[in-house]
Amino acid sequence: MFSKSFSAAIDGIEAFVVNVEADVSDGLPSFDLVGFLGSEVKEAKERVKTAIRNSGYTLPPKHITINLSPADVKKEGTAFDLAIAIAILTASGYIPTDYLKQTLFIGELSLDGKIQRVNGILPLICAAQKQGLKRCIIPKDNAKEGAVVSDVDIIGVESLSQTVEYLSDMIVLQPEFVDVSGLFLQQEERNTLDFSDIVGQVSAKRAIEVSVAGQHNIMMIGTPGSGKTMLAKRIPSIMPELSFEESLEISKIYSVSGRLDNNRVLILERPFRSPHHTITQSALVGGGRCPRPGEISLAAHGVLFLDELTEFDNRTLEVLRQPLEEKVVTISRLYATYTYPANFMLVAALNPCKCGYYPDRSKCNCSLQQIKQYIGKISRPLLDRIDICVETIPIAYKELTYGKSQESSSVIRERIKEARKHQLNRYQKSGKYFNSQLSPSEVKKYCSLGEKEQKILEQAFTAMNLSARAYHRILKVARTIADLEGKECIEKHHLIEAIGYRGVDRKYWGDA
Repeated sequence: MFSKSFSAAIDGIEAFVVNVEADVSDGLPSFDLVGFLGSEVKEAKERVKTAIRNSGYTLPPKHITINLSPADVKKEGTAFDLAIAIAILTASGYIPTDYLKQTLFIGELSLDGKIQRVNGILPLICAAQKQGLKRCIIPKDNAKEGAVVSDVDIIGVESLSQTVEYLSDMIVLQPEFVDVSGLFLQQEERNTLDFSDIVGQVSAKRAIEVSVAGQHNIMMIGTPGSGKTMLAKRIPSIMPELSFEESLEISKIYSVSGRLDNNRVLILERPFRSPHHTITQSALVGGGRCPRPGEISLAAHGVLFLDELTEFDNRTLEVLRQPLEEKVVTISRLYATYTYPANFMLVAALNPCKCGYYPDRSKCNCSLQQIKQYIGKISRPLLDRIDICVETIPIAYKELTYGKSQESSSVIRERIKEARKHQLNRYQKSGKYFNSQLSPSEVKKYCSLGEKEQKILEQAFTAMNLSARAYHRILKVARTIADLEGKECIEKHHLIEAIGYRGVDRKYWGDA
């Protein structure tokens, strides 16, 4: 007898529906799995046979063939176990065939028939929704995570026997429900870090406001204890709240990485990832034997903070160049290619020299050669992809003790929201969201300059020996500064401020 159930497989952070076909026919007793399978799926044969037996069902001594299609795409992971078992039991007469229609099955089977949670439930359920399936039977421990997706009934099950009883109308299980809108409305302010905690650093805070408004990459250079890390950790507090679409995309990444559970079914805050400088290339950009998203993808729609930038391995930093430009990272393997989002905001911090106190010669004893060698670890191509470079200045005692009250994050965030509205309105037909995403042709269209402004930029381009990439990035930053003021045209002072953000890197790295 033939039967078919539906499962799904992960492809990057998306998924596709897999047809699980079972044929139980006369012949020598055997159990064959076909369909371009990974090692975990091949091992499902033993898990499924034992789980079926320990759940109280008897497999007939017949020839059992299982095919997972499409057969030209490699299947990996343990999420197919439940669908394979259900297809076999249906072909063996334990479950009515009609009960499998419009139903997706996801779950790993233990030898005793219990159903274990799996990673990546969110994209798997989204794939079922796109395919038009109306019901998903998944592990109980994944039920709330799956219920985030609308228009699909999510049934959480604990064992294979419970699943068979439900499909045979012997028991009733209610679909899981999660009030997604309530999660956003009832969300409490979890980020207690606020920009009002930071005394002084006016230029650095201004640079950060500009960078967040246009999603520009930023680098902070300063002595130890001047507030670089303190500033970076507060950046999420001035970023606008996540939309549902952004939250869903981030949550898919975390779901595939196994970082969601029933206590946290959606990512509701913008990520802030701060990997240690010993991180490997694969951990940073993604990859591994079974590719998984890296830190740059976990930081999507949020902040990737690289503290002590010069301590990172040079080869690790260089792999950031392509994701910084393309906003995606592509990982190629022999049998598949995986694409993960990389639309993060890079925030880097470093000391100006090994001891950290250059150019204060009363404290710094580093030679010019030592300084050049230390900061020279940051390559020019990588530096060119950073839009804004700013110095953090040590705070004086009086300013620290008697300084004025500072602007709160909420006040700064409102200005940034207004600037982003201008960008959304301007680029609504082009599919872009931020000034930093503009292509050279779009820069020419949206960042046009008057005659005076053109002369200023021409002088800066020649005097600072700027590259074409730096030229375009100055214009994009100037466009953001104008948006913060609500101006339609880039004016002289907007351009001068944007050029100033390229002056700091010239001070330390020489001519661009």
